[in-house]
Amino acid sequence: MMFYVGIDLGTSAVKLLLMDEKGQIAKIVSKEYPLSFPKPGWSEQNPSDWYEKSMEGLKELISEVDKSQIAGIGFGGQMHGLVVLDENDEVLRPAILWNDGRTEKQVKYFNEEIGRDKISQYTGNIAFAGFTAPKILWMKENEPELFAKIAKIMLPKDYLAYRLSGSFCTDYSDASGMLLLDVEHKCWSKEMLSLCDIREEQLPKLYESYDKVGTLKPELAEELGLSADVVIAAGAGDNAAAAVGTGTVGSGKCTISLGTSGTLFITADEFAVDANNALHAFAHADGRYHLMGCMLSAASCNKWWMDDILKEKDYAGSQEGIDRLGENHVYFLPYLMGERSPWNDVDARGAFIGMSMDTSREDMVQAVLEGVAFGVRDMYEAAKSAGVCMERAKICGGGAKSPLWRRMIANILNLKIDIPACEEGPGMGGAMLAMVAQGAYPSVEKAAEAIVQTAGTIEPEAELVAKYEERYRSFRKLYPALKDIYPAL
Repeated sequence: MMFYVGIDLGTSAVKLLLMDEKGQIAKIVSKEYPLSFPKPGWSEQNPSDWYEKSMEGLKELISEVDKSQIAGIGFGGQMHGLVVLDENDEVLRPAILWNDGRTEKQVKYFNEEIGRDKISQYTGNIAFAGFTAPKILWMKENEPELFAKIAKIMLPKDYLAYRLSGSFCTDYSDASGMLLLDVEHKCWSKEMLSLCDIREEQLPKLYESYDKVGTLKPELAEELGLSADVVIAAGAGDNAAAAVGTGTVGSGKCTISLGTSGTLFITADEFAVDANNALHAFAHADGRYHLMGCMLSAASCNKWWMDDILKEKDYAGSQEGIDRLGENHVYFLPYLMGERSPWNDVDARGAFIGMSMDTSREDMVQAVLEGVAFGVRDMYEAAKSAGVCMERAKICGGGAKSPLWRRMIANILNLKIDIPACEEGPGMGGAMLAMVAQGAYPSVEKAAEAIVQTAGTIEPEAELVAKYEERYRSFRKLYPALKDIYPAL
């Protein structure tokens, strides 16, 4: 029996998972690291923290197994982060993360001066504040001395792959979110490189997510007590890796993720772009493509509400008294970090609307959960406008552990919601990609068929669907009504 490690490099912690080729999880280890907000709207981390905590976690993860049985390591990682190294492989500055909003000026340059049509033609997407290319441009304009020293540009999980294997690599799914990749043709866009004033040799070599990019460096293999033949797989962006972990591979499947951010992930055989660019058109970890909507704050809205406002840790208990679904008069706009899909507005902010003297704590908790679900519905509407037709979706992420939230999602979107038997998202997907890279399975689909199982399904309830349809129509009017107020805030 061989074992595989999946490393889920998240925003608040790295989560490492040890799994055999049949999908049985032997152990999970999590190590937290700090997140820094140097200025309002900025979000940064030190790449050295990722590596140190990953190594610490790896040692703990494999401490009780026969180390000769460990065959491969794969990744799922937070996307879009800008990691820059100099010619001596020293990190030049803290990584600028996916939820950093400093690049409004650069986004306007791409989308308005160069033009959305051209940017979409070059990459299949338009510019968003979190994407990597605007951050590169920001560095050029604000940190020219550091910009001049850049030898390597990489994404967060690729920094780990580089430290572990020495391979300067990335995969198509993660690279899709840089706004530097011609996604349809799976190559770096010469036009985008020129606009960012960078050279192709500064960018990593491109691989499929399930490709072997190298093996563990001999000195690290010795330190960890592992074979130097341990395969390192390219891995995938966190959402593509989570989709692999939930079996959302092949054509026409969907996963909803309620993590720090919220995503709607829809698989496709062919490359396609939605007319308004409200969704991202990215490569998938199975070698095909996907459409993805991303809202910047999902389960993090509930975490903020519970931890910071109510100062309450009993998440389940706070949801127990909520039983009048579809009848809440309080609305919550979940734009605590600005919003990406479908509005693409860095100025958008959260809001409660509709409170009265009889509004209860339960109403407010319910509004937060519903606001996030309505945000997912916004993304689904964008997908439907692109011709996507679905009957069901899988659900994953920390928020998906709430039965109430799952029920809201099923009825607000009017979709059957399948609950994976094992919900370990990006880490599980990373381990499965390592299995394919090492040869345990011939393809990502075959690995998913063998490993992923469903624990149950939530069916939409006709009466509740109708109630929520009415509430969603009201919710849909709120952002446009507030849009012009946000910049002044």
